[in-house]
Amino acid sequence: MRGTEFAELSAFIAVAERENFSKAAAYLGIVPSTLSQSIRLLEERLGVRLLNRTTRSVSLTEAGERLFTKIRPAFDEINEAVESINDFRDTPTGTIRLSVSTIPAHMILAPLMKDFLTAYPAINLDITVDDVTSDIVSGRFDAGIRYGRRIEKDMQLVKASHKSRVIAIASPKYLSNHPIPKIPQDLQLHNCIRFRLGTQELLTWEFEKNKKKIEIAVKGSLIVNDIDLMVKAVEDGVGIGYMIENYMADKIKSGSLIPILEDWSPVSLSYYLYYTSRHQLPLPLKVFIEFLRKRFN
Repeated sequence: MRGTEFAELSAFIAVAERENFSKAAAYLGIVPSTLSQSIRLLEERLGVRLLNRTTRSVSLTEAGERLFTKIRPAFDEINEAVESINDFRDTPTGTIRLSVSTIPAHMILAPLMKDFLTAYPAINLDITVDDVTSDIVSGRFDAGIRYGRRIEKDMQLVKASHKSRVIAIASPKYLSNHPIPKIPQDLQLHNCIRFRLGTQELLTWEFEKNKKKIEIAVKGSLIVNDIDLMVKAVEDGVGIGYMIENYMADKIKSGSLIPILEDWSPVSLSYYLYYTSRHQLPLPLKVFIEFLRKRFN
């Protein structure tokens, strides 16, 4: 196989996996027009259409589906073979692609990125931050970081944070003008700042005391999908928020945020790095896991 043919097939796999030319081009590090030309040349060489394209979507034709099914395992084996050479290097080399939700991105990754990249200068970190429960296999990620309840059961887990409560919080400014809630139901009388998940659902406010669990349908004038925007709004006295306690530890310690309903807030969440069970774990991911374990301990 000539080099150009290999490059065309690699381009085809990237588009087929992402069903999007822009995302595939970004992954390959090329401009979309170059990627589109590679696909066009591949289709001309094979004499069949591999992709159905519209202005809004990309999908595989029957011929494209058959080609993708046949060649993807072969490319996976090639990538694994190339990765295995890392074992003979003095310095681990390669790219680690991570899919991470917002809170662990700031709370876990941000403090260690500089030290990790300094320790392993030949490794690149490629981090995608989103609050959708991404499929790391179909997205071609090496690993993800999310809290335990949102991770599929067949994944390998590495604990990346201590357990933390999910708590309701408010600012001194807000509480000086509003009665402090005594029970979760009191929140229905307050302006609550709601959080929209990546699935477009609103985060449910859950509370527990003496093994009694309740969910509260809160209301409020502000809905956000960015955790730092919520923290800012709470600090400014807009209303009551609901989020991971460890993420706000410094602000709670300084007094700019005040936990409320603490006796209704059980210890519940830990974040984990997770990855698929596979025979050959890429060396860059191995050293990242070991680095994360040392930092966490």
